[in-house]
Amino acid sequence: MRAGSKKHSPKKIRIRPGEPDDLDALVALEREVFGNDCMSRRSLRRFLGSASASVLLVERDGCIVGCAVLLFHPHRVTARLYSIAVAPAMIGHGIGTALLDACERAAQRRSRIEMRLEVHEKNRRAIAHYRKAGYRQFGRHIGYYRDFGDALRFQKSLTTGQTAAKLT
Repeated sequence: MRAGSKKHSPKKIRIRPGEPDDLDALVALEREVFGNDCMSRRSLRRFLGSASASVLLVERDGCIVGCAVLLFHPHRVTARLYSIAVAPAMIGHGIGTALLDACERAAQRRSRIEMRLEVHEKNRRAIAHYRKAGYRQFGRHIGYYRDFGDALRFQKSLTTGQTAAKLT
């Protein structure tokens, strides 16, 4: 990258926990990113108030430009990245990388040693991003999405940065 390039510098971003007052902005971001296949307002409200979930938001210049929902089963050492979204205008600015890193740190703070996620088989950009971040594919859900596309399952050990050998 050339000196002075700002493409991958997430300038003036803040990552913080989601709050009930963020609900309208979260719904709007979900619709912008996922269209008709987005989470419902009711689901987002539930995640914002759940002890077994964590909603992380990325703000840039006072606007929410990214969000992630992490799930924590009380009897497992694995965290699940349920959803991650970056505003289309912010793709390529390091927002997704910063958000994924924050998710991993949040999972570690909850004593999780592994993170798992699903991604649509056609989402090549996200798949490449997860692989670059150290995630390894371990499975597939056939016909998982509304369009009957398959979900590729990925995982990463949060203790060594490598894929855990044993599934939990």
